[in-house]
Amino acid sequence: MGLTGIQIFKMLPKTNCGECGVPTCLAFAMNLASGKAELDACPYVSDEAREKLAEASAPPIRPVAMGAGTRAFKAGGETVMFRHEKTFYNPTALAAMLSSDMDMEALGTKLKEWNAFQYERVGVNLRPEAIALRDADGNAAAFAAAAKKIAEESEFGLILISDAVESLKAAVDVCAFKRPRLYAATADNAEEMGSLAVEKGLPLAAKADSLDALVALSDRLTEAGVKDLVLDPGSREVKKAFEEQVAIRRAALKAGNRSLGFPTIAFPCEMASNLDVETVIASMLIAKYAGIVVLSDFRGESLFSLLLERLNIFTDPQRPMTVTEGIYEIGAPDENAPVLVTTNFSLTYFIVSGEIEGSRVPSWLMIMDTEGLSVMTAWAAGKFSGDAVGMFVKKSGIADKIGHKKIIIPGYAASISGEMEEELPDWEVIIGPRDASLLPKFLKDFSV
Repeated sequence: MGLTGIQIFKMLPKTNCGECGVPTCLAFAMNLASGKAELDACPYVSDEAREKLAEASAPPIRPVAMGAGTRAFKAGGETVMFRHEKTFYNPTALAAMLSSDMDMEALGTKLKEWNAFQYERVGVNLRPEAIALRDADGNAAAFAAAAKKIAEESEFGLILISDAVESLKAAVDVCAFKRPRLYAATADNAEEMGSLAVEKGLPLAAKADSLDALVALSDRLTEAGVKDLVLDPGSREVKKAFEEQVAIRRAALKAGNRSLGFPTIAFPCEMASNLDVETVIASMLIAKYAGIVVLSDFRGESLFSLLLERLNIFTDPQRPMTVTEGIYEIGAPDENAPVLVTTNFSLTYFIVSGEIEGSRVPSWLMIMDTEGLSVMTAWAAGKFSGDAVGMFVKKSGIADKIGHKKIIIPGYAASISGEMEEELPDWEVIIGPRDASLLPKFLKDFSV
């Protein structure tokens, strides 16, 4: 970020309209300076100021949008070397390789299999994003047919891999609506590839055999009008690939090298002879620092582990994952069903709700906003105190849904029961188990 919040504020309209999501232009300027807001959120900034601010507020690594629909994603946009410094923004996209000479029936089967790889974890849908389609033999018609089938019969984004510009043109004509990435511009074909990317408005990958050559190629392409680049430094040896990923990130963030200020793409599928080793390499590249990782296949046992690693790395360490405050129906609870209350830390919610579902006892689960803190942490911070929980129960409307006045609190928060009884004199506060795994037995023994 080249400008301070005050410098940005001077260029804003100062209407304090609140349409950007914060009440004042000064607050918006501070958010913009810290990377917590985007300039497009302000509808009244002048064109002149927008141009200046866009350049000044651009992250050192350009965010590049790819794909369309439910699996559209962005790569790049990062501002720090290490996650604990702030956060990482755009999770590494996972892709798998297919070949254009694949039988169409087999391709359809593979697409159905891969589409089904979706996992629910702490309220987040985890899934891979893209398919890399390799032009097997320069047959433009076959390449286009495969691209069309993938685009129309799957949710995946596309990375079109070919040395033949004519093959890429044929494929783009039938799948442009998916905003595919073109791979790859080299020193030999930069003009042709760059012209195609500019003409179609598509992102382009640039490949070279060294960082110096990559800098020169990046400059050629950006001068030709290509804005959305992804960089492939070319190495297919693990140690070298790791070094190059770190060097590119460091050059962009620490040295301000705009030529390398783009996300990267890496190919574990070309660094190993089997998927297990590819998965290990991919796990390294997710952490350091690939924007897109291409595997030879998607299989549940390897994909799930990579998706979880990615979730952990790209979860903002300064902002706990939360669920919305409110009353959740588990099963089909009636007026005699038990009522439980806990915090809105997402892991707490999903563990507790899972145990309640497992008990097969229909229940009301009340989720209180504690800013994403767990029960013990929220209690220690004063956000899950007896009077606060009591006020929440009063205002929630749960009394209108039940025919009793009993509420179950977490065992770890037993000390708040006295304050709750003072706030809710007509209620019986029941101390539940300390461990969620004991909830099924506890609920089966519960009676109104």
